[in-house]
Amino acid sequence: MLINERNSRHQHLLDVARQLMTAARTAPKGRGVDILEIAVITEEEIQKLSDTLIEMEKENGMKFFLRDADNILNAECIILIGTRDEAQGLNCGHCGFATCAARSEGVPCAINSVDVGIALGSACAMAADLRVDTRVMFSAGLAAQRLNWLKGCKQVYAIPVSASSKNPFFDRKPKEENK
Repeated sequence: MLINERNSRHQHLLDVARQLMTAARTAPKGRGVDILEIAVITEEEIQKLSDTLIEMEKENGMKFFLRDADNILNAECIILIGTRDEAQGLNCGHCGFATCAARSEGVPCAINSVDVGIALGSACAMAADLRVDTRVMFSAGLAAQRLNWLKGCKQVYAIPVSASSKNPFFDRKPKEENK
């Protein structure tokens, strides 16, 4: 049997994505409370995410959304990692308020933010171990949040995954808007 890497790459990267999702899930959590949501998107959903980034650039004028909209089309799949907003009751003050009860509406619990960051780091460390191309993208995560793919999540980040001779998610040129 001859298995050409090019012919098996997509399925392999989906298997890798599952490992990255497991790494994110098993990452340490504040107080041991797991409020993360993790999913993977492919094909049509990647195109929809790209289209949403283009719409968002028209609203906010941030040109890097255009670059990222084009860039994620190089991914075989994209992992989404988000956290629901749930105060951990530690009254730690890291959010800027003295107590969890005093926290203003819309201000994220700092422990939730740290948890999603540790999960992202764990997933990316696994990606490095498996030698696949990735990058954490705030922009694509924000677009996924707008699409409400991770129900109830207030902070969502995206990790596009690829296996190519050069990581397509680094050394990127700004994409100019079509005139």
